[in-house]
Amino acid sequence: MLSPTSTEIVRATLPAVGGAIGDITTLFYDKLFAAHPALLRDLFNRGNQAEGSQQQALAGAVAAFATALVERPDVRPDAMLSRIAHKHASLGITPDQYPIVQQHLFAAIAEVLGDAVTAEVAAAWDEVYWLMANALIALEARLYRQAGTPDADVFVPCHVVARREETAEVTTFLVRPSDDRPLPVARPGQYVSVQVTLPDGARQIRQYSLSGHPDNALQFSVKRVTGDPAGEVSTYLHDHVAVGDTLTVSVPFGDVTLAEGDSPVLLASAGIGCTPVIGMLSHLAATGATRRILAVHADRGESTHAFRADLHQLVAKLPDAAAHVWYENPEAAHPADRTGRADLTTLDIPTGTIAYLCGPLPFLKTARAQLLTAGVAPADIHYEVFGPDLWLGADA
Repeated sequence: MLSPTSTEIVRATLPAVGGAIGDITTLFYDKLFAAHPALLRDLFNRGNQAEGSQQQALAGAVAAFATALVERPDVRPDAMLSRIAHKHASLGITPDQYPIVQQHLFAAIAEVLGDAVTAEVAAAWDEVYWLMANALIALEARLYRQAGTPDADVFVPCHVVARREETAEVTTFLVRPSDDRPLPVARPGQYVSVQVTLPDGARQIRQYSLSGHPDNALQFSVKRVTGDPAGEVSTYLHDHVAVGDTLTVSVPFGDVTLAEGDSPVLLASAGIGCTPVIGMLSHLAATGATRRILAVHADRGESTHAFRADLHQLVAKLPDAAAHVWYENPEAAHPADRTGRADLTTLDIPTGTIAYLCGPLPFLKTARAQLLTAGVAPADIHYEVFGPDLWLGADA
């Protein structure tokens, strides 16, 4: 809880800090990488830095946390903190890195806001920072203990034992630890980090959802990211990694996981968002779930729909499940259930449904709004975002 004096200072300065937070975070990263260039080379996503989404995500997180402290002082924003902690744990972030961030973040705040940053203002925002940082450090320590990696050594050398082309853009990899250690336990909906050494020597890391739960292997699927900038790691994995090669893969993390129980479940995805959803669906089929299940997917067309056959095969194995598919441009040989974008208002959504969403941000926002209108409780709508989370709504 923020002290009373700092609460009033943060409340008064939040508009100024919030209004300048984009400039602050951009300058912060410039300072951080100038002092510690290895962090950009080996830890931070260079693509996200280039197009600015990482800066936006940091700005949103800091502003959301500070706002929560002054507006809801008795309620810690655990959902936001949990999401960040899982991402940090998947990268092996350690407590000694937080003072480095604090140093360069506060240097950026002072430079952008100038004389407005008095000693009292700096102290109040320092309190905000360390409340957030210490909460994350504690959460990450717990995650490391649960994963059996208390020293934050989360990466494991793995052999690629299979590779499967799902579509022209999506490839699935199955890996096993090279030293035959037991596979880490994964929950449906989690992801792993994959670290590769690129031609320029950079060791870049990306997260990929577990797209199934095969015996004695971890399975993740990768969409080739095109455009400017193109995806460095996805391109490398598609073009250079074959069966028999070694990849450095983290133990699984991620807080958007399938809840056990008998409640009805809605699994809704768009595009490559199908990967965690198909992982959840495969778990439900493997465990003989009898609960009501609605599996929804939206895509450009059949040829771009990864796991299209798997979706229908898995639904057919479940006694009370149905699949609903929308294609924007359906191909004549395989007509879609529906044409256009997914519309959850056309479905009969049972009372008590727990929903899991994954896909582009516009899809998530539309689907969530439709579910709320249908009577699904806000607390029962869970979402996964690939890349920096630019959607930090208080009730999301």
